Amino acid sequence: MPGLHPACAILLAALCLVATSAHAQTYPAKTVRVIVPYPPGGGNDIIARAVADELTKRIGQQFFVDNRPGASTIIGAELAMKAPPDGYTLFVSSQTTLAIVPNLKARVPYDPLRDFEPISLLATQPYLVVTHPSLPVQNVAQLIALAKSRPGKIIYASSGIGTGGHLSAELFKMTTHTDMPHVPYKGGAQAATDLVGGHVSVMFATMSSVYAQTMSGRIRAIAITSAKRSPAAPQVPTVAESGVPGYETVQWIAMSAPRATGKPVIERLNAELVAAAKSPELRERLSAQGYDPEACTPQQLGDYIKVEFARFGKLIRAIHLKDE
Repeated sequence: MPGLHPACAILLAALCLVATSAHAQTYPAKTVRVIVPYPPGGGNDIIARAVADELTKRIGQQFFVDNRPGASTIIGAELAMKAPPDGYTLFVSSQTTLAIVPNLKARVPYDPLRDFEPISLLATQPYLVVTHPSLPVQNVAQLIALAKSRPGKIIYASSGIGTGGHLSAELFKMTTHTDMPHVPYKGGAQAATDLVGGHVSVMFATMSSVYAQTMSGRIRAIAITSAKRSPAAPQVPTVAESGVPGYETVQWIAMSAPRATGKPVIERLNAELVAAAKSPELRERLSAQGYDPEACTPQQLGDYIKVEFARFGKLIRAIHLKDE
């Protein structure tokens, strides 16, 4: 700082440090808004509300969910991006907002890698590879063999173009060199209904959306897309251990803040989220919906988002997927 006496500069730096420390100790001093870019009732909303309740209980200030759905999560993301970076607006993000939409659309009003401060993962959920019982396959190896013997004949469903289930299936097709036509639906429930009815043969579905049907035998779960088997379905092998080494994909949900939110605030929230992920009450609440509570450091989340952004970008370009 030109012209400032050294002693004054030292005093100024000390005062800034004290102010930052004081802010960290008093934060939060009022209600905190948690923006969710989806309508109430979905998986992201359920997780956000569970985590908000846990933070409210742990910290003693109200964390409330503000649902801002629309435009493939862009409305909520832009609102969160433009909020003051004071820690009183947080954003529940996912691979849809931070890794898929920016690669799928020609232009979005935010930069997923620069406009948000990562805080922590909140939860993950694998996809189940499920088939109609009439399809003569019991495992992934048999599905691959059948698809190769019937190119273009085995149809798979998804909850929509560009969704995690759609891209998980396309990653599987690209990795295994199989040809299975895609039928997109306007939601996971409609797709699962047609799978149960035998109108389509395969689906990469979130566990929460098809768990009941698999338990009743109306559809067959042949694999899970996570790196490790799920405690909710330990009998179901992973895709990787079923003959597709290296294959892994999960739905993930995380918490971020607007860019330039102070490090002390990020660290405080991260510490509380790490502790919350170990809460038996939260684990039970999320596990009942098919989610695994997760937590990590801000650096780990930032690195993970970069990897996912690059991975989905490469896949979307490879399959020539365009936003419709």
